[in-house]
Amino acid sequence: MVVGDASLDIDVLVIGAGPGGYVAAIRASQLGKSVLIVDKSEWGGVCLNRGCIPSKALISAAHTYEHAQHADSMGISVENVKIDFAKVQEWKNNIVKKQTGGVSTLLKGNKIQMFQGEVMFINEHEARVFNDQEAPRYRFQHCIIATGSRPIELKAFPYGGRIISSTEALNLPEIPKSMVVIGGGYIGIELGQTFAKFGTKVTVLEGSDHVLPGFEKEMTKLVARNLEKIGVEVHTEALAQSSTKNENDVTVTFTVKGEEKQVTAEYVLVTVGRRPNTDGELGLDLINLKLTDRGLIEVDNQGRTNIPHIFAIGDVVPGLALAHKASYEAKVAAEAIAGLPSVVDYKAMPAVVFSDPEIASVGLNETEAKAQGYNVTIGKFPYAANGRANSLNAGQGFVKLVGDKETGQLLGGQVVGPEASNLIGELALAIEMAANLEDIALTIHAHPTLTEMVMDAAEGALGHPIHQLGK
Repeated sequence: MVVGDASLDIDVLVIGAGPGGYVAAIRASQLGKSVLIVDKSEWGGVCLNRGCIPSKALISAAHTYEHAQHADSMGISVENVKIDFAKVQEWKNNIVKKQTGGVSTLLKGNKIQMFQGEVMFINEHEARVFNDQEAPRYRFQHCIIATGSRPIELKAFPYGGRIISSTEALNLPEIPKSMVVIGGGYIGIELGQTFAKFGTKVTVLEGSDHVLPGFEKEMTKLVARNLEKIGVEVHTEALAQSSTKNENDVTVTFTVKGEEKQVTAEYVLVTVGRRPNTDGELGLDLINLKLTDRGLIEVDNQGRTNIPHIFAIGDVVPGLALAHKASYEAKVAAEAIAGLPSVVDYKAMPAVVFSDPEIASVGLNETEAKAQGYNVTIGKFPYAANGRANSLNAGQGFVKLVGDKETGQLLGGQVVGPEASNLIGELALAIEMAANLEDIALTIHAHPTLTEMVMDAAEGALGHPIHQLGK
């Protein structure tokens, strides 16, 4: 029984229930710790509710709509293909509900205390959790901060009305006639391409010299080509300057290499990155937690902050803002708290964009490998030469392996094409296990499958390709 404002004791306080927080809570509980997890929004965080899952559902719906319209080459004609966007959104929301319900079930099943509300640090070992009904105080032995991130807002394009973030874009009640996307990174391209397939006239403004600037041009040129095919107008080296909005549309003024231009659309979607949720009422300043200039929390290779018993993971720490990175760091932090010698190693951290075609990468690309002094050998195999790809009417793309010519070790892999998000898993495992190119080439791959391209690319890198002519 709690008398007055006495603190309740807990081993581990987890702040945030996204793919970092809920995984950390479950792993800590498995290791014998009593755990309290707190989130002010929904179980599953941004990823399950307003990011990864709903966006992939809409992407899948857009692919299905497009395939139904363009199956003539297979001898299939579908007339009067229509979209009931309200039903699309209902279907998407049911998927989200199923996933978030699963997270809640997992937390309860692992005997984790759950609190819907906010957290304010009182000192380094105590925090108050609160909502409209209650405000208990907890004393914790360890804490894991996993509060995630939110879309960056531009001063010239404040959110509201017809200027929206990805959160609002995923919940639009109807398909817009037109949309300007500011930012050609993975969020902008995924959502821009999706709405374009639904029939929206989309204009993308990207500041660098190509879309998806985090990837090599070799990987992104097929995406750029497909954007053009479906009528997306892409302006690279573009800088969005200002907006003029009214009840029905927004006019964006931007410059391309100094030349001023304008475009008008029903909505402006701003996707220029995300900001860590380390400000606000959490009270990190009260405990003198060390932050970088960008508001990220500095951590060591176990996720430990400058306060040894407080850890941080996911979007609030340096590195790529990826859900699977957060989950990986979550397990390391929970195990470190339990005294295990776990440390992070990002060598095999995959990155995926669910564009059309999909692109995925893990390890070093060719440019990075050469910059690090490796004598590089390359194996590259096209989708067009793969039987399964052609039977799927998916002949665009390639699998590329980067190896060390001296040792044969696999250094990295890149995939562009349908199911790239699934194919990258084999390459991530190979890098994690320090496999070499011969290991991959000697692995029997089922036929006919897309995974054969991984074997074919390895054989090419070794200098004895079977399904393509040698150099």
